[in-house]
Amino acid sequence: MPSSESRTVARDAAAVLSREQEREEHLSRLIQAGLAMAAERDHDVLVERILLEAKALGRADGGTLYLRDEAGTALRFAILRNDSLNLAMGGSAADPVTFPLLRMETPDGRPNYHNVCTAAALSGHTINIPDAYESEAFDFSGTRRFDAGTGYRSQSFLTIPLRNHTDEVIGVLQLINAMDEHGTVVPFSREIESLVEALAAQAAIALDNQTLMRAQRDLLDALIKIMAGAIDAKSPYTSGHCERVPAIAKLMAEAACSATDGPYAEFGLDEAEWYELHVAAYLHDCGKVTTPEYVMDKATKLEIIHNRIHEVRVRFEVLRRDAEIAYWRTVAEGADEAEARATRDAEIARLDDDFTFVATCNIGGEFMSPEHMARVRCIGDRPWVRHFDRTAGLSWQERHRQAECPPPPPPAVEPLLSNRPDHRVDGYDFGEIYNLCISRGTIAEEERQKINDHIVVTQRMLDQMPFPRHLARVPEIAGNHHEKMDGTGYPRGLRGEDMSPLARMMAIADVFEALTASDRPYKKPKTLNESVRILSLMVQDDHIDPDLFELFLSGGVHTAYAEMFLQPEQVDGVDVDAYLRIAREARARRRGHAP
Repeated sequence: MPSSESRTVARDAAAVLSREQEREEHLSRLIQAGLAMAAERDHDVLVERILLEAKALGRADGGTLYLRDEAGTALRFAILRNDSLNLAMGGSAADPVTFPLLRMETPDGRPNYHNVCTAAALSGHTINIPDAYESEAFDFSGTRRFDAGTGYRSQSFLTIPLRNHTDEVIGVLQLINAMDEHGTVVPFSREIESLVEALAAQAAIALDNQTLMRAQRDLLDALIKIMAGAIDAKSPYTSGHCERVPAIAKLMAEAACSATDGPYAEFGLDEAEWYELHVAAYLHDCGKVTTPEYVMDKATKLEIIHNRIHEVRVRFEVLRRDAEIAYWRTVAEGADEAEARATRDAEIARLDDDFTFVATCNIGGEFMSPEHMARVRCIGDRPWVRHFDRTAGLSWQERHRQAECPPPPPPAVEPLLSNRPDHRVDGYDFGEIYNLCISRGTIAEEERQKINDHIVVTQRMLDQMPFPRHLARVPEIAGNHHEKMDGTGYPRGLRGEDMSPLARMMAIADVFEALTASDRPYKKPKTLNESVRILSLMVQDDHIDPDLFELFLSGGVHTAYAEMFLQPEQVDGVDVDAYLRIAREARARRRGHAP
């Protein structure tokens, strides 16, 4: 038989081996916990993992994690767990923590060292209490009341401050009732204290990183919304565009994610991709910051900063007054009064008719015929007499422009409407006849090009932004919403297969918002059915994705958007089945099959 001494040596060796194995297990668990915490992105899951790992390392029956509030004046309960009481609040638990904040100052404004948690936060030191009922250093009256109400006994406490990378205390981890292998409550050993402190250090870094990431995301969100809001606020007539387009794009993405058959049956977006769409949608028109307001807001053909029809009307008023003066002059000179009156009335009727025509042309429309353009020029050639100096009261830029072709001194005979050299400014032609003869709408060709150039500026701006990897597709999604499936879009002339699904969604969202918008000065808002009909024509012309148009209808995007943003009078019936047939026929044509 082995001697007593040899048995003792064997037991000691086994104990040493057991402790070494336990240390290795603790170290392994500590490493794995650190890796898991560093990778966790969900805040509730992270705080729960921190507390559960700390409880496991410390063999604790219960625990609480407190986080400092934004003002830094209190600790708030983030999560609470107690095995004996089967108590779970905060974290992923359905029940939130309902306990009040722990104030860092007493009512008289002094540091609150009475509470063990606030004391640990204020001092930055770990506090290890073997038995709270024997401690006189801290106020455990609240703990005793809790115990009295639950029949529990909160005995050993380990309270550890969480320090971030700047050595600031951002929270407190507290474990309650360490348990030995027999289930008996014991004090937290120094070895356990060191292990939990190591875990707390990693937890603080993980929490701080998550806070910093959330702050960066909040900052980016604020910046893009400020940018979108500035663009919308720049013009009262496009206010809301940068808010409404993201709503349509997200509705379309949701419809695609919900599809169970068809081309988008396997489509899905993870959290990062949803955020990528969010950022891209809000920044899709960021280049409009460079578009002049007098182009964006041009409600009539003669509008620059103001509607110049008022100047034209004054010239007509002058000619009408001239007709009245001519009538009285001829009568005073002995001419036949009836004949003079007839001449005056004919001239006034002509002026009234000509001004009404010019004013109607100024409003713009779908099409202006060559005959109407010729009449504008004919009216414009009519002379009138200017009696005041046209160079008086001008800015130095206006005087500089007129220096190349100075106006004659008054009295001067000038055309009623004109295209003068000083009307050409920075690549724009503000000539009255030129603008009144715009064939469609109110925007001249160079103005339209400037508006279209906003997408080039958008692409340039987004390409210069150092987006992180998870936002790398923002320039593509945001910058290609004016491209078309057949390659006739701008500015890159991409075809459908060259664009991502999200970029093709943005194209539909941008068009549909513009069609239904009720805040445009140059057009009436179209009804829901009119807007869907125009989208169907674009599908037939191979301009927008027929598969997405089908999802737009079958997923109820059009009705969901109408409920959110359209005026009641805009919401009319839509023959969804008829438009779905158009989408399917267009898809068949794109794939080379007979419809």
